[in-house]
Amino acid sequence: MVEVSMTATGLKNKVVIVTGAAAGIGRATAVRFAREQCRIAAWDVNDAVQRDLERELNGQGGQSFFRKTDVADPKDVEQGVHEVVGTWGRIDVLINNAGITRDSQLVKWADGEVAGTMSDDALDAVLSVNLKGVFHCARAVAPHMIRAGGGVILNASSIVGLYGNFGQTNYAAAKAGVIAFTRTWSRELGKHNVRVNAIAPGFIATDLIRTIPEKVMQNMVAHTPLGRMGKPEDVAEAYAWLASDAASFITGTVLSVDGGLVLGT
Repeated sequence: MVEVSMTATGLKNKVVIVTGAAAGIGRATAVRFAREQCRIAAWDVNDAVQRDLERELNGQGGQSFFRKTDVADPKDVEQGVHEVVGTWGRIDVLINNAGITRDSQLVKWADGEVAGTMSDDALDAVLSVNLKGVFHCARAVAPHMIRAGGGVILNASSIVGLYGNFGQTNYAAAKAGVIAFTRTWSRELGKHNVRVNAIAPGFIATDLIRTIPEKVMQNMVAHTPLGRMGKPEDVAEAYAWLASDAASFITGTVLSVDGGLVLGT
């Protein structure tokens, strides 16, 4: 009988930043890398989880610290990167996972007139975190990876960024932009041995989608060939594999983790 290892390759002692690490996919990802005995810098704007999260991560056998970080603030990101490098001397993996939603239709039409629109605030808030936040983190981390001779940047996109989605103009635009970032940076940074890839999750059971009506969620599952919603751990496993030596010749790609779902089918 062949024994299958549940660990990724070449990750032990790697220094990893995970943004949006307080809950959902981010937390599952931080825990997954901690199981590889990585050194985890867990970033999130929600610092209420700090003690509990650090206890969970350090209990896996690695090292970690939590930092309250707003990825939409470039100065805060730069300071956070400085602290990670000051603590561990380098950054091997950046996982740009932080994200928010502010859903509404571009124009909601009812009884022959405009009943609502997507506000500038809703557009700007999502782009600031989901798109500019990715830019801020990659820009701050990439020079350290170049000096060290390589690294891995993994960005959270979405199937919404590939196919669009009703009521998510802002979110879809941000996630499509992340794909463009990924493909551009893979070209720019490849010569420095920095790999850049993106994950495009389908509908994953996290807090972000708990506001979706039950009927809509049932419809999502019905259109997913594997017949279920994803788990945060499904995405975390994809991140771990892409960061590992097993994916050493993969860059500039978008890996869908969606159970086979294609929106609108």
